[in-house]
Amino acid sequence: MAMTAEDVSRFERSRGRLEAIAYRLLGSASEAEDAVQETFLRWQAADLDRIEVPEAWLTKVLTNLCLNQLTSARARRETYVGQWLPEPLLDGDPLLGPADTVEQRESVSYAVLTLMERLAPNERAVYVLREAFDYPHREIAAILEISESASQQVLHRAKQHLAAGRARTEVDETTARRIVDEFIAAATSGQTDSMLRLLTADAVSVGDGGGRVPARTAAVEGALAVARFLRGLFKPSEAKRLYVGGRAEVYAWPVNSEPALVVTVNDEVIGVLCIDVTADGITAVRTQANPDKLTRATELFAASDHGEPLLTIL
Repeated sequence: MAMTAEDVSRFERSRGRLEAIAYRLLGSASEAEDAVQETFLRWQAADLDRIEVPEAWLTKVLTNLCLNQLTSARARRETYVGQWLPEPLLDGDPLLGPADTVEQRESVSYAVLTLMERLAPNERAVYVLREAFDYPHREIAAILEISESASQQVLHRAKQHLAAGRARTEVDETTARRIVDEFIAAATSGQTDSMLRLLTADAVSVGDGGGRVPARTAAVEGALAVARFLRGLFKPSEAKRLYVGGRAEVYAWPVNSEPALVVTVNDEVIGVLCIDVTADGITAVRTQANPDKLTRATELFAASDHGEPLLTIL
C-alpha cells in the first residue's frame, strides 16, 4: 500500500528526535542520518494500520539499527588509524537535540560521547534513552526486549562506568568564555607555566586525524607534557602555514555543549578543540582534525555569523 501524505508527515514529526537519539548512540552525524533514513524505509514498508504507537515503533526500529551499527563499529575501531573521537557538532546544530536539562547537555557533551565508547551497546542505549530523552524504564525495556528491572540495572552500570571517567560539571557561558580566553592566552604565551596553571595534574590531550592528517597515535598524558604539546601546537611556523594552505583563524564556539575552539582556514573548519573543564581545572583537550568528521561543522560555520577570530596564526 502506498504511503499517504499523513504517513510521511507522521514520520517527519519524529525525525528530529530520531536524529538526536541516533547521533548520541553513534557519535557520527552521517551515520545517524543514515540510520534515520533506514528507519524511514522500514516505516514505508510496514503495515502502518497495525502500528498502534508510531513514536514507540520508530524509536525501537532506530535503536536496534544503531545497536547493530555499534556492534560492527567496534570491529572497525580496531583498524582505525590513531585515536578515534566522535564527530563534533557546533552548538546550533539541530542534531544535538534537547538541551534543557543538565542530563540532556551532558549526554551530548564531547567528553561523555567519548567516554560512552567504553559502554556496551545496550548500556549506551539505555543511558541515552533514559538520561537524554526521559523514556521510562518500562518503554526502554520494551524497545530492547528486556525486563524493566534489567533496564534499571543496565542504567546503573552505565552511570558507574561514565562516573569513573569524568566528574559532572556545569559551566555557565560566562565561565566558559573566560576559560577559553585564558586557554588561548596560555597557549600562545610561549610559557609552559601559564598553561600548567590551567591543567589538572592528570590532564590528557587526544587527537583524531583518522590517518588523513598528522596526529599523535597515542594520548599525551600529564600536565607538563600536555602544556608543552599545546605550546607547540599553537606556535606559528611557515611549515604549518604551507601545510594548511593559508593562515589559520581560531574562534571560540561551544561544541556539543562544552567550551571549544574552532580552527578554520579560508572558512573551512580544519580542527575543533573541545576543552573538558572541571572545578579542579582543564582535565582534557580533545582535538578532532579528521576532515571526514568536520564537513557538517564547516557547513554550519559558513552559514553562521561567526564574528571576528580570537586569534590568527600566520
